[in-house]
Amino acid sequence: MVYSGKPSRGCQMCRTRRIKCDETKPTCQQCAKSRRQCPGYKEEFDLVFRNETGATERRASKAGASAGKSSSRKKTNTAVSTASKNKNSNSSSPFEGTIIPALQVPTERQATCHFVSNFVLVPRQGSTRGYMDFLIPLLKTETPASNETSSHLQHAFNACALASLANKVGVNSGGGGKELKLPEKAYAEYTRALRATNAALRDPEASKTDGVLAAVLMLGMFENITAKQIGDLAWNTHIEGAIQIVKARGRKQLRTRVGLQLFIAVRTQVIIHCLSSGKPPPMGVDWWLRDAVSDTHAAECQRLNLQTCELRAEITHLMESATRTPDNLDKMVDLMRRAQGLDHAVTEWMASVPENWHWRTKYFPEPPGDSGSKQRRGVPREDYITTVEVFPGGRVDLYSDLWIASVWNLARTARLVLMSITVRCAAWICSPVDYRTTLEYATASRACVEVISDIIASVPYHLGWQEWEQRMGHDDLSTSEFACGQNDSIKGLAGYFLTWPLACVMAQDYTTDNQRLWVRGRLKRIGDELGIRYAHILLQLQIRLPSMLIRRDGLVAQPYPQADNFAKMLTSARHAPPVAAGYALNPLQQREAMLKEKFEQSRDELLDKAAGGATNESVKSVAKKWLSV
Repeated sequence: MVYSGKPSRGCQMCRTRRIKCDETKPTCQQCAKSRRQCPGYKEEFDLVFRNETGATERRASKAGASAGKSSSRKKTNTAVSTASKNKNSNSSSPFEGTIIPALQVPTERQATCHFVSNFVLVPRQGSTRGYMDFLIPLLKTETPASNETSSHLQHAFNACALASLANKVGVNSGGGGKELKLPEKAYAEYTRALRATNAALRDPEASKTDGVLAAVLMLGMFENITAKQIGDLAWNTHIEGAIQIVKARGRKQLRTRVGLQLFIAVRTQVIIHCLSSGKPPPMGVDWWLRDAVSDTHAAECQRLNLQTCELRAEITHLMESATRTPDNLDKMVDLMRRAQGLDHAVTEWMASVPENWHWRTKYFPEPPGDSGSKQRRGVPREDYITTVEVFPGGRVDLYSDLWIASVWNLARTARLVLMSITVRCAAWICSPVDYRTTLEYATASRACVEVISDIIASVPYHLGWQEWEQRMGHDDLSTSEFACGQNDSIKGLAGYFLTWPLACVMAQDYTTDNQRLWVRGRLKRIGDELGIRYAHILLQLQIRLPSMLIRRDGLVAQPYPQADNFAKMLTSARHAPPVAAGYALNPLQQREAMLKEKFEQSRDELLDKAAGGATNESVKSVAKKWLSV
C-alpha cells in the first residue's frame, strides 16, 4: 500500500475548485461567499479508509498501454479481472462486504433505519427510560401492511420514516420513471394510516389496543415533521384523540410495560399541548400520575408541569371574566402566591435530583475552532451569531443522557410559564401603574435570565456536542443509546426535544437580541438539517411574553372597572329603546358596539404582530393558541 498524501478534510466543492476550505460546519464560508451549495464533508471513516481500487486500475492500465508489452497488459487485465470478481463475490474485506451492498438498499428500508436510528431511544441497563422504544415490539406483532384495516401502525410508521428521510437528506426523487417521490410516498402512507386508524377507532375493542394508540402518536409526530398549512391544528387533533383513547383504556393499560410507555408518551404530549394552549389537563393532575411512574424524578417533574398547566388555565379563565372588585383582587393575589410557591417547588426538585442527573459545564469565550475569525473577515453580526454552534461568550452544559437533558428543559420551561403567570397577576393588581415597577417583575426577570441561559447552554449537547467531546479527547460521557446507528451523531430526536424549549426562550421579553438571533439559527438548523419542519413555523413567530399576554388581559377586561355597580347598569341599559327616532341604538348600546369594534381591531393587530405578519395559517394558529385569544 502506497502513501498517497494527507487526506483533505475540506468540502467537496472547495476540493473541486482547488481552493483552501475553512472547514466551517455545517457550511463552509467559501461556498457561502460564492453563493454555491456546499455539498458537505466526508465522514471520518471515508478519510481514513480510502478506496484505491479504481485509481490502481487506471494506473495499471496506463502503464500497460505505454509500455506496449503484452505481458504487462496480460498482468493488468488479470489484476482488473480479479478485482472485478472480488467485488461480485463474498470478499474477505469487511468494507467491501458492507459498503457496496448498502448502496442497493430499498428506499423504504433506508427510511426505516434512518427513523429508528434518529428517534427510537433505547434505555440502557439500569439507567433512565427510553423514548418511543415501544415501537419495536409493536411493529414486530403488527399485521402485515397488505391488510388495510389493521395495519394502522405500520402505515403511520412508514409515513414518519419517509417524511423524515426526505427532510433530512433532501431526497425528493424515487428511482426514476413513474416511481413516486419520497414526500408523495410519505403522504400516501399517511392517508392509508388515517383510513386504517379511523376504521379501527370505530371498533370498540380494536380502538383500545396498543397499536391504535401508538399509531395516533405517530400521526401527531408526522405533523411535526412535515408542518404543512394546517400542521398545528392537525397535531392538536391527534393529541386530543390520543387523550380520549387513553381515557377509554382505563388503568389496566398500566399493567404492561408497553402500555405504561404509551401512557407516559401521551402524558408528555399533554403537557406541551396544555402549556402552549392555556387549557387545563383533562381528568386532572392526579389521574395522569397515579400508578404511572417509570422514573420517580421525571414523574415528579411532570407532576409540577401538569400543575403549572392547571394554574395557567385557571388564571386565563379568571382574566376573561374578572372585574376589579375586592373579591377578585384577593383571588388574583392568591393565584400569584400559588405560582410563586409552585416555582419554589420546581427549584427544590432541581436541587434534589441524584448526582448522575447533574451536568458538566465547559466555558468557551468563542466557539471551538472559530476564535472570532468570521467577524474579522467581515461576516455580518446576524450571520455570525445564527451559524455558530455555541452562543458567543457562553457556556456548554454536558449531560449524561439525552432524555435527562430533555427533562431538565421541561422543568425550565415550566419556570418560564410560572414567572409569566406571576407578572400577569402583578400587572392586573397594580393597574394602571406600570407592572415593570413591581417587585414581582424584578424577581421574575432575574430568574428568567438565568433559566434562559441554562436552556441555551444545553443546546450544543443536543446538537452534536458528544462528537466534539470525542474529538477533544473527552470520550467519557455516557451518551444515549439508539436502536441502531451511531450514538455520537446529531439525532432528529434531539431537535424534536428542543423545539418547545427554544420556542419558549425566543418568546421571552427577557431574551436579548443576540440570544434571540442565536436561537433562531438553531431552530433553522433543526428544521433544515434534522427534518423537524415545525421549527420553521416557530421561526416566524414574533410573540413576546408576558407583555403580550398582559396586553391581551387588558383587551378582554370589562370596560368601566371603576364603578362596582356599572356592569349591572350597562346590562339593564342594553334593552332600553333608542332615545330618538332614526337611531337603531341608544347611547350605551352605541358605546358598547364601538368598544367591541375597537376590541376586535386591537385583537387582530396583536395577533398580526405575534405572527410576524405571516400569511401562513399555521403560524397564525400557533400565535392565537399561545395568546389564548
